[in-house]
Amino acid sequence: MIRRLSRRALLFVSAALARGEYVLRRDDYRHHFDEFNSAPTASAISYIPDEESFDWVSENYPFFACPDPEFERTYYYRCWTFRKHLRRTPAGFIFTEFLRPVRHATDQNAISCALGHHIADGRWIRNPVYLDEYIRFWLTSGEGGGLQRHYHQFSNWTAWAAYQRWLGDGRTGELVDLLDPLIADYELWEKDRLLPSGLFWQYDVRDGMEESISGGRKEKNARPTINSYMYGNARALSRIARLAGRLRVAAEYARKAERLTTLIDRMLWDPEARFYKTRLESGTLADVREEIGFTPWFIDPAREGKQQAWLQLTDPKGFRAPFGPTTAEQRHPGFRIAESGDDCQWNGPSWPFSTTVTLTALANLLNSSSQGPLTAADYFETLRTYALSQRLTLPTGRKIAFIDENLNPYTGEWHARARKVAKGTYYGRGDHYNHSAFCDLVITGLCGLRPRPGPIVEVNPLLPQGAWDWFCLDGVPYHGRSLAILWDRDGSRFGRGSGLRAFDGGRLIAHSSRLGRLRGKLGSR
Repeated sequence: MIRRLSRRALLFVSAALARGEYVLRRDDYRHHFDEFNSAPTASAISYIPDEESFDWVSENYPFFACPDPEFERTYYYRCWTFRKHLRRTPAGFIFTEFLRPVRHATDQNAISCALGHHIADGRWIRNPVYLDEYIRFWLTSGEGGGLQRHYHQFSNWTAWAAYQRWLGDGRTGELVDLLDPLIADYELWEKDRLLPSGLFWQYDVRDGMEESISGGRKEKNARPTINSYMYGNARALSRIARLAGRLRVAAEYARKAERLTTLIDRMLWDPEARFYKTRLESGTLADVREEIGFTPWFIDPAREGKQQAWLQLTDPKGFRAPFGPTTAEQRHPGFRIAESGDDCQWNGPSWPFSTTVTLTALANLLNSSSQGPLTAADYFETLRTYALSQRLTLPTGRKIAFIDENLNPYTGEWHARARKVAKGTYYGRGDHYNHSAFCDLVITGLCGLRPRPGPIVEVNPLLPQGAWDWFCLDGVPYHGRSLAILWDRDGSRFGRGSGLRAFDGGRLIAHSSRLGRLRGKLGSR
């Protein structure tokens, strides 16, 4: 029996959704779930079992249609697999990273490393209770109602992710309730990781990025990752405090954010390499460009004079690869796809975690006033590569939708998995690995919904002209409403008119004959 929305959650489901005013027929996409459920991969006990997955996704997720069946397949696969990681625990709902127990997890097999990615994809689930309880698990389930005991095992951008979620749902009370534990989180990072310079340090493994060229498990380096995350957290805390009416706190964290972003530009930017790099304990910058150098744009696209860094994403000697992007520039002598040492290395293989950060960062840049050298075509090509890489060829020759830990960027083979298989140690550890995001990239990047406070709906699809004649994103929960965004070049696909159109509960609120930026206004409730 499918678990229904709670009474609290139903307050945030629009009347349009309750009446089923959809553009897309849900049953037309059931075949994807039949395929996913039939794949012979390691089983796991989920809160919503596989046989109920289609009903649960229909009730909770926006539906998506496009003329590329493999891309569409990946979208529904990521809905299916995110659901597979949902657990109900004594501490409330959580989402796991691994389906199987792993030694470095905390209570309930939870790991905080990809929490921000979970919030990004989870914010588009119609029932907010799952994510509400998951965030509170990390922030309030520890001793005395404090932070969970292993929450600081990994870097995080939780405050920023929670604020981004609020931009899409507008539930101010729920966000403000998180302010004090989020401040406690920030203060603990300051206590444990703040350098005299004002930057934060982190071991690469605690960034979730072990065996990197620039880092080490015991090296206290100032990395673009943690410093960008902490900048985002400070910026979000300032805005959340302002919503709470705590203006002194808002001003304090605005100052912290401004100082940190200035230090990132001053101390982590290499003007010769034209790239953000890790500053080593020795005080020098690392001699390698790594994909983490795109992370500053993950939070803030206003990195004036730095946009040339993005040319490395499309350079075959930089990060571009058939199943990339790679995690280190390929021209560097330390780049490798290693067959020895740790199975999980960030010195070359493609990691969905970093691909998600990079694509989010690129979408931010392309939606800014200082776009830089790349275009929507570059975003689309990188996203499509990411989508089509999420496959596994079984010994029978059947190719199934699949995601694991890291990819060989040249062959598309799941590298850590293949090494475990070769050593006879494979037990399904990385099956359907929940360490990245995808649906959020489709919703906010490709289809272009740019969440913002207030009643304005802004849409800017990063679909290049001529790539697709149509797409539809349908039933998107947004500020208590239901949105549909569709592109129908000549109006023949959906019968709702030609061009780019945005609907609120079935009511047209914005349209254009061409792909580009649209703005409309939500109707009254």
